Amino acid sequence: MRSDREPLPKTTAIQLYRSLFLARRSEEYIVEHYPENLMRTPMHMSMGQEFVCVGVCAALDGTADVFASYRSHAAFLAQTHDTDRFFSELYGRTSGTGEGKGGSMHLAAPDQGHILSSGVVATQIPVAVGAAFANLRLATGRTAVAFFGDGAADAGVFWESLNSAALFRLPMLFVCEDNGYAVDTPRAARQVAASLTEAVKPFGADAYEDDSGDVESVYTLAREAVTKARRDRRPAFLNIKCCRYLEHVGIGTDWNWGYRDQATVEREWIARDALKVQRARLASHQVGESAIAALEQEIESAIQASVQRASLAPIPTPDRLHAGVFHAKA
Repeated sequence: MRSDREPLPKTTAIQLYRSLFLARRSEEYIVEHYPENLMRTPMHMSMGQEFVCVGVCAALDGTADVFASYRSHAAFLAQTHDTDRFFSELYGRTSGTGEGKGGSMHLAAPDQGHILSSGVVATQIPVAVGAAFANLRLATGRTAVAFFGDGAADAGVFWESLNSAALFRLPMLFVCEDNGYAVDTPRAARQVAASLTEAVKPFGADAYEDDSGDVESVYTLAREAVTKARRDRRPAFLNIKCCRYLEHVGIGTDWNWGYRDQATVEREWIARDALKVQRARLASHQVGESAIAALEQEIESAIQASVQRASLAPIPTPDRLHAGVFHAKA
């Protein structure tokens, strides 16, 4: 975290906390209720690394076109704040983002700037490059943002996309949610480069790195990066160090696997959890405990209402199996 960073305005600090709490509480609900077997979709949880998507999406302030990975919850909620379509999709209901057929890994709300989430590693990245090209040609004023994990940098398409974005001078953001693992394999066992940030520089992108674990630091960095990207017509690569608290896929922990140490994660990450830090920071803006509690209750009530609405929505019928798979003229 930069020590010389100016404090953010009170409204921004509250906005960031609201978005963080929404993502965290939504996933806590999933953890609590997934064993009921009514959400029949694999879950790749964002818990612990929500601050990356929250900071970036807030920084772009409604001008982002988001392309996310299978770890899609935080990106979707940070961009849309739409718990209705989110939970409807997880519960497999027609009111969901994909009429209940896409599940957790394929959330999409193009009308709200979340263009897609992809269940196949790195496949969202080249599509984001195409969107960046279209945005430039059509002068939409929007910025394509590709969110991906550091495991996606093992794929050739990541480097090809980075090269194309620089070649065509596309002002887009490549945002790496760098939690250090591809499932349970550390970077050192997968990549020769000691630093992804240094490795991308020869490809013509402006490269940034942040290991603060702090949503306000990411917000400030993303604002700087997108301003320069738009001004200079160059892609920006943001390598944001983070940590997922739960297993690669599922709602539990994975300490028994032995590939990472629980005590280290608790000391180096959970102790400075972005949500807790941002909550405490609100006190410096004279936001009282009762106001914070009211904000949290508002979000809790919205989640419960969304779940209730989802329970009343229809389950997709067989005749809708192929609907939406191919483009159809209206």
